[in-house]
Amino acid sequence: MARKVVITGLGATSPIGGDVPTTWKNSLQGVSGARTLEDDWVEEYNLPVHFAARVSTPASEVLSRVEAKRMDPSTQFAIISAREAWKDSGLEENLDQERFAVSFATGIGGVWTLLDAWDTLREKGPRRVLPMTVPMLMPNGPAAAVSLDLGARAGAFTPVSACASGTESLHQGLDLIRSGRADVVVSGGAEAAIHPMPLAAFNSMQALSRRNDDPEHASRPYDVDRDGFVMGEGAGALVLEAEEHAKARGARIYGELAGTAVTSDSYHITAPDPEGLGATRALKAAMFDARVQPNDVVHVNAHATATPVGDKPEYTALREALGKHVDNVGVSATKSQTGHLLGASGAVEAVLTVLAVHERQAPMTINLDNQDPEIPLDVITSERQLPDGDVVALSNSFGFGGHNAVIAIRNA
Repeated sequence: MARKVVITGLGATSPIGGDVPTTWKNSLQGVSGARTLEDDWVEEYNLPVHFAARVSTPASEVLSRVEAKRMDPSTQFAIISAREAWKDSGLEENLDQERFAVSFATGIGGVWTLLDAWDTLREKGPRRVLPMTVPMLMPNGPAAAVSLDLGARAGAFTPVSACASGTESLHQGLDLIRSGRADVVVSGGAEAAIHPMPLAAFNSMQALSRRNDDPEHASRPYDVDRDGFVMGEGAGALVLEAEEHAKARGARIYGELAGTAVTSDSYHITAPDPEGLGATRALKAAMFDARVQPNDVVHVNAHATATPVGDKPEYTALREALGKHVDNVGVSATKSQTGHLLGASGAVEAVLTVLAVHERQAPMTINLDNQDPEIPLDVITSERQLPDGDVVALSNSFGFGGHNAVIAIRNA
């Protein structure tokens, strides 16, 4: 029988909180992290979209100046969230490091470092490019930094699958423990892409909301007036542990990572399959892996980016995977608050899903004024308690390239 994998530590830095308690509190209160950008480069490049959801607590307020100088912002966020999760787990320093792994994802990687170095090269010449540029820009930088910081020697892995990356890190973490290759895995995702180039590029493909006059209400999942996502940044981290390992040390257990699944659409590089076929297979496979039936599911943290073409296929997939029971499932679209954290979104949303099951409360969806009649989900827009007893919640992530990743969380 496969080893059970439990969650014993949580960490996050997000647009609605610099740590897990603050992020969780604000997710229940419907706080928006979207703000107008005050940077000079907004005007310099005449960006058509000039708002985003930055982390609420700058990394400079958490990390030392020397430490931060050697890390891309994405790695800074990863370290902050991983340290919080590690401390929260209560793991001892004498942990067998050769049984401890890291799987930390990103969708884009060190874009700030890369583009700043290019500017330096063009303007000042090759001798002025910093010697730490390559380790700072490489996508595996966050995973490497976390493994170095915490002493993980069973592997440091970097899933890179666009907006499904953070959830894929949990899929990989589950596999590492179930297979016996590790007893403990820190899984998560980090992203720091609020930079003029990604903003311009996402705008060119008409993926971003253009509500410049009202940033806090711009992310509108399931609303008939949704017009695109809001760029976010941050990181989430979860400590996964073999159940017997956690119980042997008397750990506090938030819940069980009961099942995961990853599929691919093979449909289009950016557009989701309009029939949600790949997402449906991922949902069904995650439930099969978790050995749960549709009627066991009480809550879904949806991918729900608020793009005109993205929200409906997810509903189609949920309807196909859960059948009529989907009408009884409370759905949270937390990107309405945090914006879209790209490769970090699945990790932060996993933290919220674990807490929803643990605390028996569900985060709010904000800005839903006129729900799309073609997406008749039970969307949670006010305080909502989850049922007592044994329950399961799902968290979905879908990324450019046709990547689909789903996790199933069961109460402890």
